[in-house]
This record gives sequence, C-alpha cells and structure tokens, in this order.
Amino acid sequence: MQQLSGLDASFLHLETAEMPMHVGAAHVLELPPGYRGNWTAQLRRHLRERLPAMPALSRKLVAMPLGLANPAWVDCEVDMGYHVTEVRLPKPGGYEAFAQVVAELHAQPLDRSRPLWQFTVVKGIAPGQIGLFTRLHHAGVDGQAAVAIAQIILDPGPVPRAPPAAVAARRPHQLGLGEMIGGMLSNQVTQLRQLLRSAPGLARAATASLREKSGEIAQAGGLKSLAGSSIGLAPRTVFNGSIGAARVFAPARLSLPRARALGKAHQGSLNDVVLAVCAGALRTYLTRHGALPRKPLVAAVPVSLRQEGDDRSNNQASMTVVTLATQVADPRQRFLAQLAAGAAMKQSLSRWKSLMPTDFPSMGLPWLMSRAARLYGRARLAERIPVIANLVISNVPGPQFPLYLAGARMERYNPVSIVVHGLALNITIQSYDGKLEFGLVGCARAVAAIAELAHDIEDEFDRLVLAMAEPAPPQAAPDAAAKVPDGGLARSNDAGRKPARRRRKTGDHSE
Repeated sequence: MQQLSGLDASFLHLETAEMPMHVGAAHVLELPPGYRGNWTAQLRRHLRERLPAMPALSRKLVAMPLGLANPAWVDCEVDMGYHVTEVRLPKPGGYEAFAQVVAELHAQPLDRSRPLWQFTVVKGIAPGQIGLFTRLHHAGVDGQAAVAIAQIILDPGPVPRAPPAAVAARRPHQLGLGEMIGGMLSNQVTQLRQLLRSAPGLARAATASLREKSGEIAQAGGLKSLAGSSIGLAPRTVFNGSIGAARVFAPARLSLPRARALGKAHQGSLNDVVLAVCAGALRTYLTRHGALPRKPLVAAVPVSLRQEGDDRSNNQASMTVVTLATQVADPRQRFLAQLAAGAAMKQSLSRWKSLMPTDFPSMGLPWLMSRAARLYGRARLAERIPVIANLVISNVPGPQFPLYLAGARMERYNPVSIVVHGLALNITIQSYDGKLEFGLVGCARAVAAIAELAHDIEDEFDRLVLAMAEPAPPQAAPDAAAKVPDGGLARSNDAGRKPARRRRKTGDHSE
C-alpha cells in the first residue's frame, strides 16, 4: 500500500460540501476537418491505452482502521464509462455557456469510492469545436504533477503516439487488517524521523526571519506604520468571508512573448508581470464595486518544492504571500512597486523553501482535521479571524507548442482551481503555446461578476504595456512610497473615478 503524505491527505481532511478539493482545466479542442466519429468513445479508448503510464488514474482510497491515520492508495479497476462522461450545451452554445457548465461541475465533489478523477466532454460550443473539463483531486496531484499527467495523455501532433510499452499488470489489491496496521505504524515512524531531521534547519530559519522582521519594525517606527507594509495583515475584502457551494468561472488570455519581454525589459520576471496585471485588474474591479481598501491586497502564492525530473503524482508544494500594489493608481508606479514586492518575497522564500516539510506524522489527524474543517465553516470563522491573504494567485509553466488529444487540437487550456473559506477567489495561470491562459474561479456569492474581472485582466495588460513603453516622468521614483505614512502609497486624484473599460470577447487578446 502507499499511504498518503500529510500534505496530500490534508486535501481530503479539509474537504467539505462547500470546499471540494479537486483541480482541473477547461479545454477547447478543434476537431479534424470533416470529423464524423464519436469523439467521446475515441477519448475513452485513448485513455485506456495510456492508463499503464498513469498509475494516479487507476488507484482509489482505502481508509485506515478507525480513521486513525491517513488513508492509502491501492490499485483498482477503472470504469471508463463513469470517468469519461458527456453533456451537450443548449443552443446556441458558445464559450460562456461552456464556462457555466464548468462552474456547475466544479462545485460537485468527486466520489471517493472510485479513482479520484473525471473528464466531461462538452458538445455544442461551436461548429468543429468540443469542450473538455478535467477534474483530478488535489490529494493525488499538485500543479506540476497534473502537467506531467497531461504530457502522457496529450500528443505533439494530430496522430496519437503509440501506447506506452507494456508494463507488469497492476492488479486490484485488497488490504488486510494486519497489513494496514503494520504499514500505518511504519509510515508514522518514517514521518517522525524526517520531521526531526529538518527541525534544526527550521529553527535557524525562523530565528533569522524574526530578527529580520524585528529590524523592519524598528526601521518602520513601530507597529502602526507596519500595518500597510508587506509584513502586516491583509485588509478584509469581499473575497474573505465564508463561502457557499456554488462556483463561478471565467477565462482570460494574454500574450506570453509580450509579457516576458515586459518583465525582461525592467529586470523583472514573468511572475512579476502576472502579479502586476492582477493587482491592476483587482484595483479596477474593486473600485467599480465600491470595495477597494486603502491598504494593499495580499496574494497567497503556491510554491513548488518539486525537484527537476520528479514526476510523481503527489503534492510537493507550499504557500507564501506577496503584497499586491492595489493601492497605486498609476500603472507604471504600480508595476515598479510590484517588482519590489516580488523581490522581497523571493528573498524570504530562499530561506524557507528547502526546509518546508510536505510530510508529517498523521496519527489522529484525519479525525481532528475533518471535524475542524466542518466547524470552521459552520461557525463562519473566516469572517472573524484576521486576514492573512485576500486571494490565491498561481502561475504554472506549460508547453509552448500546440498539443493534441485523441486527434483533436487543443486551442484553449484554462486551469480551474480551488477556493476555500476566507479565500473566495483563485486566479491560476497556465502558459501554453505562446499564451498565458488565466482561469478565474470564485464563490458565486462573493465574486458573482467574475467575467468582469477576467475582462479587467486583459484590459490591464494593455494599459501596463503602454505605460511602461512611455518614458518615465522625471519625478517618478520607485521608492516614493516609503515616505507615505501607514505603509500606503499616495493615490492619484483619479483613484475614486470609475475606470474606463472596453469590452471585448474574452480570448481575443493574444496579439
């Protein structure tokens, strides 16, 4: 048996009806010209042939005795008729209708008695096009592991590759009580040993971090001036309450070469550009709805801990935070402020990244965490405790060439991630074939107008490119913010003005 790590299992223990813990992607595929076959049946055959190379799709969960420790994965049979389903959009179809189906499906938890994945073929988007919404439970994969699975399923050309070479048959296995108890205890000892081995390094990093923060507090002149800085708490926004079960989803698309060039021209990274665009779009969106806080928003940013070449289907990631320059009205100054915030995040992360544990002893945790998660939602604690971050922003690198699935060319590859109590908005970005494909997911009652935010992201990218192409005004200085009390940047006189927006069909921003 393969017992789940502490990090993997946490996605099971924290799952509730309001917080399904699966990730996925909304794909749009172009069928071959004149195609008349049954593509859903073709996809089932395609996946069945490649299952031997994807053990994560042919295993299910087995609970430990009395739920005392994390469950284990065991091999099982796969019913393709259940795992690959089909729906048809009502006429006239279109991408907005597809996005609505994605939101509805994403709100439904996966069946834990089966392998934790499901693909849904969506017909009727447009002539010659077909949609596909994929869901995989986060207990089995993180972003990088999902990309590794996609590399097995997808092909670089319209003719599918030969199936993987035959491997030894993975036969369904029934665990006995003795095997479960022995494996559980052995795993606890291993986890405890690993945790103790990393403890000295964690203690040294914590001490250094506390000294650094103490110096920042003294330099800032006390806790009051610290409130709006990168080491304070985030402001409370409409994104930071308890969530319901309904979801909303919207895509956005930017040019990857233009974004990379913008970051390189100003000694920044692609991630800095993504964060600056999100900051500007969030400022526009919240201003329109009369909900922009004075203090800057803070994003929770997943960090991959995966070593190069490691393609195991599990979670090897942690989380850090970065300040978003949402309080800065001018796009140029906002981008410069975001570069500084990104540099501060990277400096802090370099100390912690190699020490972050992804596994730990789990004796008793399944029972404790599951009940704590339900209590957290019922008591609406997300609305009472301090806010650490306002939303999640994740950027996952992907292939830069067109891919095909069962003979159909993939035109869109928008990720669909998780929202939780206190973090009702998730913006995940997947780079693909020269594009930055954004997937925005939110709680329906907290971010009902999520399509507006998707348009704001596309519009903000235009504004940022234009602003950074113009010569910098003589008085502009990246460190001007340091002179403003309370850690906030002074707003320009247009901060409260309703921003001009131009509507475009989502997805027409690639040029």
